[in-house]
Amino acid sequence: MKFRAHDTFFIRKGWLSKGVKNVLLDPAVFVSREINPMDTLGIGANMVKALRYWLQAAGLTQEPLSGKREQTLTPLGEAIHQNDPYMEELGTLWLLHYRLATNLNDATAWYYFFNEFKPTEFTRNDFVTQIDSYLRLKGEEIAERSIEDDYNCIVSTYVPRIKLNPKKFSPEENIDCPLGELGLIEIVNRKAKVYKKNAPKKDMLHPLILLAVILDQAKSEKSIRISEIQNDHCNAGKVFNLDIIALTALLYRIESMGFIKVVRTAGLDVIEIRTDFGFLDCIEEYYRRINDRAVM
Repeated sequence: MKFRAHDTFFIRKGWLSKGVKNVLLDPAVFVSREINPMDTLGIGANMVKALRYWLQAAGLTQEPLSGKREQTLTPLGEAIHQNDPYMEELGTLWLLHYRLATNLNDATAWYYFFNEFKPTEFTRNDFVTQIDSYLRLKGEEIAERSIEDDYNCIVSTYVPRIKLNPKKFSPEENIDCPLGELGLIEIVNRKAKVYKKNAPKKDMLHPLILLAVILDQAKSEKSIRISEIQNDHCNAGKVFNLDIIALTALLYRIESMGFIKVVRTAGLDVIEIRTDFGFLDCIEEYYRRINDRAVM
């Protein structure tokens, strides 16, 4: 489990695409002794450390635990770089969020927030108290300050700064996190700092991105209960804050594409997988379709 590895820096716009670009140019960009990473990346030392962490936590790069600590792109990182190098498409942002929200080892607070943390409305104290109990049950003891910093980083990741501090917001400061576009956390009471988990707005989540996650979690199973998709840890319902109505509507859209069949009989609601696509195939198909639409 890992906490506060971001050194309090949430993902800034342009960071991840810059990181991927420079990893391709020099896999040792973060550990080079010949060229200062700060000069190459144009950010401070602590930000370099944070970017190195975020690239891995979001599933874009990987590096060995020992030996030469050079980074290489993951298959997901390669697919995103080839199709959306500036990481501007909503589908790309959902994929980055999915990897974060399911990364128990490297982004433990994100995993806990989306998969284990049950309150819909919450404060920092709610989160800190409950994750502390969760960790103690697993024999882990983490400093409260580290947990608080992770909580603050989660809020900054998904709530744009103009909403957090409208009086202090300056349009010239382009340091929002791109994942704020997903709208997964909303402010309930700014003064009391009460927030709530929010379902995606209609048409924000492309059916093929949802299918990619379902197939990734299905582990080659060809029949999956809809209740599992909604309620299982790391599955679409949890990580995307989907209620059963929104999930069902999206499943029927995937069915209309011919990839699945929704079967509702005898109180057992399931989907039958009717494609040989895997996780990466769905992602490539998503990019192909949005690119074709852009050309039209």
